[in-house]
Amino acid sequence: MEIINEHVEAYVYQEAKEGNRESGDTYFIHSEDDYFICAIADGLGNGPIARQSALIIPTVLKEHHSESPDELLSRCNEYMVSKRGAAVAIVKVDYNLKTIQYSCVGNVRFYMLHGREKMIYPLPVMGYLSGRPQRLNTQEYRYDKGDLFFLHSDGVELRSPSASLRKSSGPYELYENVLELIEHGDDATFIAGILLL
Repeated sequence: MEIINEHVEAYVYQEAKEGNRESGDTYFIHSEDDYFICAIADGLGNGPIARQSALIIPTVLKEHHSESPDELLSRCNEYMVSKRGAAVAIVKVDYNLKTIQYSCVGNVRFYMLHGREKMIYPLPVMGYLSGRPQRLNTQEYRYDKGDLFFLHSDGVELRSPSASLRKSSGPYELYENVLELIEHGDDATFIAGILLL
């Protein structure tokens, strides 16, 4: 899956845990005229039960992607009652304001290389969406043309995210570099992208 337009270029990779037909991770990626949104959900455990929880996220975001990350996480959380639960991160880019918002519950990580120099690595809220009340915390950053970003589930282990982003000239090279580094065999999902305007 990929999105390429005048504002953003992004590539998605996903694989299922060895022995499973389907991944317990899901993703959502979408671009409008004035914003871009992407998300990764990592269902607790693996296989069909994990996927059942993770599938809530793209279903909700497809219908409500104009809302804020925290509003979307709250909506997703409501659907998690009596399900296994999921770690979820949502990234939303406002092309007009030149801002990028990140909100996460659980261990889905986000990195951005700002101005080819500064690494931005917001800390997620620990836990997972489970239907119980959650403390949400959207973090907002300015971005510049050419900023690289990377969002990944915990099946993608990078020893040095900073080195991976710094040595990549663009999102597809980052995608390929990460593919060479990760240990395959677990549910793994990542989105590599660049902001073009």
